[in-house]
Amino acid sequence: MNATAPHAISARMGAADWGQLLLLSLIWGGSFFLIGVIVGHLPVLSIVAIRVAVAALVLWAIVLATGRHVPRDAGLWGAFLVMGVLNNAIPFGLIVWAQTSIPAGLASILNATTPLFTVLVSTLVLSDERASLMRLAGVATGLGGVAVMIGLDRVSGMDHGILPQVAMLGAAISYACAAAFGRQFRRRGIDPVVTAAGMVTGSSVVLLPLALMVDGMPPADVPGRVWLSVLVLGALCTGLAYVLFFRILGRAGATNISLVTFLVPVSAILLAWLFLGESLGAVQVLGMAVIGLGLAMIDGRLIARAAPPA
Repeated sequence: MNATAPHAISARMGAADWGQLLLLSLIWGGSFFLIGVIVGHLPVLSIVAIRVAVAALVLWAIVLATGRHVPRDAGLWGAFLVMGVLNNAIPFGLIVWAQTSIPAGLASILNATTPLFTVLVSTLVLSDERASLMRLAGVATGLGGVAVMIGLDRVSGMDHGILPQVAMLGAAISYACAAAFGRQFRRRGIDPVVTAAGMVTGSSVVLLPLALMVDGMPPADVPGRVWLSVLVLGALCTGLAYVLFFRILGRAGATNISLVTFLVPVSAILLAWLFLGESLGAVQVLGMAVIGLGLAMIDGRLIARAAPPA
């Protein structure tokens, strides 16, 4: 097996880790924009199924072209299937469905709650990522930001509907569970590209038959720009992005990798503003700021630097 020896998880990320995290946030920010282009032309399940199938084809092409080992262990493939459901099938479906009702920018902000839930999940199931009091306070602050955003949104007359926003929170919880579950692949020495390929294959096995049963074949009048958006969404924003995801996850841990979701809204909002004509109100900005404060408390470094020396 072409395995990379696992190493200890670092609570503090280095410059290379932050650079990869920033690149990943730019790619995933683009995914919200692309979904905004696709929604309305294809059914929800079809979008998600094609996305993961394209990603699987791209990743297995990389695996075969580079001579990486294809695992044959049934238990490992079972883990890939679970990871595919937690990290693809459930959250992708919820996000695409939510974006039929809410703007890409708001969806990306709600997705930024993933680190809050990851702290809670990691504390419960990972012995080397226990939460400090500061991190738990950050979780409470961040969840308060979500409450502000959803609650004031309804009062302010900019109500986008409660169910789509709850769906986005459900996606964030699923991502948090996946980040904790995915730690095992690095410990087992599985190559990040193979892990990503196995995961999207597992989700494809679940989603392709389901999409055909529920949606049938895609309509014949889908514009070419929509198909191009689907291909980019699958190949770049899913397949290649997950190679980066598993590399950072193995080095920096579940909590640190989840910080990418707070960086994502910046690029998602900019792209949606430039190309989709979307805008966000003061309520969303306020909620995002409170979530950001919670994330700063979780990360701890900015607060430690601001504190006066003892």
